[in-house]
Amino acid sequence: MDARPTPVIARFLRTPDAAVYLGLSARTLEKHRCYGTGPVYRKLGGRIVYSIADLDTWAELGLRRSTSDPGKGIVHPAKRLDGYTPPVRR
Repeated sequence: MDARPTPVIARFLRTPDAAVYLGLSARTLEKHRCYGTGPVYRKLGGRIVYSIADLDTWAELGLRRSTSDPGKGIVHPAKRLDGYTPPVRR
């Protein structure tokens, strides 16, 4: 009667774990979320979570076979894309 419980496989990762999964810093992933350049996320209550499938899909956009390969998509840097420049503080 050695009934072992089946292990639970995580479907969703919180920001620090998702960042490790992608090889990014948590802060970079947060910036991607704010600027709309990152992977799809879900907000469950006050928690931000990422589906592993969504992380893989986003990372696949950056897949290249050579430096001349245009690839399937673009993984933008974690910055605004609309050309906004913040005012200079003096």
